[in-house]
Amino acid sequence: MDIATIGGLILGFVLIVWGILQGSNIGAFIDVGSVIIVIGGAFAALFVSYPLPQVLTFGSVGSKSFQNAPFEVGKIIEKVIELANVARREGLLALEEAVSEIKDDFLQKGVMLIVDGTDPELVKNILETEVANIEDRHGTNKGMFENMGSLFPAFGMVGTLIGLVAMLQNLSDPSAIGPAMAVALLTTFYGSLFANLIFNPIATKLDYKSKNEMLVKQVMIEGLLSIQAGENPRIIEEKLKAFLPPKMRKSIGTQEAEENNG
Repeated sequence: MDIATIGGLILGFVLIVWGILQGSNIGAFIDVGSVIIVIGGAFAALFVSYPLPQVLTFGSVGSKSFQNAPFEVGKIIEKVIELANVARREGLLALEEAVSEIKDDFLQKGVMLIVDGTDPELVKNILETEVANIEDRHGTNKGMFENMGSLFPAFGMVGTLIGLVAMLQNLSDPSAIGPAMAVALLTTFYGSLFANLIFNPIATKLDYKSKNEMLVKQVMIEGLLSIQAGENPRIIEEKLKAFLPPKMRKSIGTQEAEENNG
């Protein structure tokens, strides 16, 4: 689980509740009508914005912001170096035996293309096309949450207008002004809260995770093409380390590559 996402949400809500309790009570900030206007309206607009199959993925897409990446780029580099050493010692065909130990489908697919003797340029095109399609899907998924981040404040404003209209229609009745004003203000509060604490941050987290996954995929492609070209494992290691920040490069071992150097 991604502790940062969970911790951030909990901390945000705790601080907001604490702030409310300093000068009021929680009950004053709960209004069913405001909740229905903001949440109901935003999700209704989401269905208008996207096809039903895409909307039905909303929950599973959001859950990815609570999950850690299955493969870290450092571990992938180590795996590619391991494959490079196998190919250098035993030839490219020996990689077929290592396929069963590869848990990542993308890397496994790339290795099989190499083992099958596919032209390097074709291998590159196939893998890059798949990366482009993955990136497009990620963009659509992230777009749903960005869309919700803009819809919530918009429907908060809709609720505010509804409350103001109701208030203006009942100026002669002082007892009706308070509830109408509450709806007007609370819808704006709910819209800002959901947009800025939940949906916009989740969209940002999904974007970060997508970029990290694309980096891992690029490392795989570069490593596979280098293996297919018969490059020295030590050279491959240095080439792939260039994708990492300087602080992370030291954590990638070189012992096995050095043993096979030359």
